[in-house]
Amino acid sequence: MSIKENIAVIRNNIAVAQSRSPYAAANVELLAVSKTKPVEMIAEACAAGQYCFGENRVQEILTKAPLLPQVRWHLIGHLQTNKVRQVIDKVELIHSLDSIELAAEIEKRAAAQTLNVAALVQVNIAEDEYKFGIKKEELNDFLIAMADFAHLQIKGLMTIGPFCENVEEMRPVFVAMRQLFEETLKTAPPNIEMSYLSMGMSHDYMIAVEEGANIVRVGSSIFGDRSLY
Repeated sequence: MSIKENIAVIRNNIAVAQSRSPYAAANVELLAVSKTKPVEMIAEACAAGQYCFGENRVQEILTKAPLLPQVRWHLIGHLQTNKVRQVIDKVELIHSLDSIELAAEIEKRAAAQTLNVAALVQVNIAEDEYKFGIKKEELNDFLIAMADFAHLQIKGLMTIGPFCENVEEMRPVFVAMRQLFEETLKTAPPNIEMSYLSMGMSHDYMIAVEEGANIVRVGSSIFGDRSLY
């Protein structure tokens, strides 16, 4: 199947998932994960109406962004503090805010450039020792600390779940994340905007949508390397 056809199938699958769950968001953003993919493939996806792309590495955004001015870039990989200055004016949303130190560096660099930087707090909801993200019980204090950063705008939460051969095993992880998101909607400080819940990838995005994700990060099901879910 072509990239255009893959995107159409995924969008239809998202709609099916929305239709069969009371927890599904009314609007779900498909984020095409284009890490390691050439600009020609990204341009092909753009021609099919896909303009929002996620990259794991800062260097790939810096290389691709000048060649694809129509694209809205999201940074979904771990962000090192020494890379902040290079990327904050290139991305629409950072999905991987996971420490006070990173928040402070974003604030410092954003203030210097007179920017407002949007970010999601990455939560390690599955408590996976190999994944980045803050612990569930740390989230409230972390959000309170964000009041110190005027140029950093928290827009919601993100998680990366463990890979499971049986995708239904992911459902409890996504349920826990949705419940945390709903709790945070009620308790977050006034300066925190809880608009986005980013979770789900190529193998499990339909379950993520059923459990409330309104951003799904899909790469291989668009560009290849793995069959469609």
